Amino acid sequence: MNNLENLTIVIVTYKTDSEILNNCINSIDANVKIKIVENSIKTEENIIINKHNKNLSIYYSGKNLGYGAGNNYGFNLVDTDFTIVANPDIVFHKTFFENLKKYLDQKIDFTIIGSTYNKDKSFSSSGLFKENEKKKSFYNYKTMESLKKVDWVTGCMMLINLKKFNTRKVFDENFFLYFEEFDLCKRIELIKGNVFSAKDLLIDHLGYKGSFGSNPENRLEAEKLREWHWMWSTFYFYKKNYGYFYAVKKNIGKLIRSVFKVIFYTSTFNKKMQVKYSSRFLGLFNSIVGKRSSYRVDKKYQ
Repeated sequence: MNNLENLTIVIVTYKTDSEILNNCINSIDANVKIKIVENSIKTEENIIINKHNKNLSIYYSGKNLGYGAGNNYGFNLVDTDFTIVANPDIVFHKTFFENLKKYLDQKIDFTIIGSTYNKDKSFSSSGLFKENEKKKSFYNYKTMESLKKVDWVTGCMMLINLKKFNTRKVFDENFFLYFEEFDLCKRIELIKGNVFSAKDLLIDHLGYKGSFGSNPENRLEAEKLREWHWMWSTFYFYKKNYGYFYAVKKNIGKLIRSVFKVIFYTSTFNKKMQVKYSSRFLGLFNSIVGKRSSYRVDKKYQ
């Protein structure tokens, strides 16, 4: 049996540009099952892709569930032992799936394996949590030459061993956007699970092109959504994993700076920057006072 048949890729979309989505799908090996979860109400224009792929199926969530809940929705549709979380704005390298086969071997004890960026070296696709950065010698353990043990990997591509979970609710659904993968990796660290980065699982990631924000007309709304949830999720992650007072200490400076920046950019009539820091302040404030990550920009983006 080709072990790629024991793999399903879950792609959560939100009114994603059809060309961007097609580029992702066309880079996937034909033996791999693909489940697309469109995080909105079904309309004719939601998804325009090649539906002749026998391994491709599309599901509509009925509303915008966010990254974590959207992927959990997809995991419940998966009947294979392994799944890949894939953002729709990534392209798998031509060697990706051939290299992947060895990681699906039962002898490798892993919970998550992350990828490596093929071209963009300005961002890291994996790393250590701050408190572990002085313990690098502990992380020299490798199961094979191409794997490196890490604390976290980025969520744009994660190979997940579903056999390590007793539920398909893998991500914390309190997060709507950002930090879901860090929280998941933190939970795996606490139970002594293995998270690896694979240097031979190469991807290209466009970044911020996976949803409605790729349309220039929606950039301001997308910016508000990103900034609000980045700050909300930052505080919630630290509160959940390190305690409330640690989270306050870690973020109080950001809250104060946001207030001053809002005042400054309002007085200088810089609407774009005023919106950015207003959104940052509101996201962080709502998280500090314990409110849910409810901000969705506008009803038309539900």
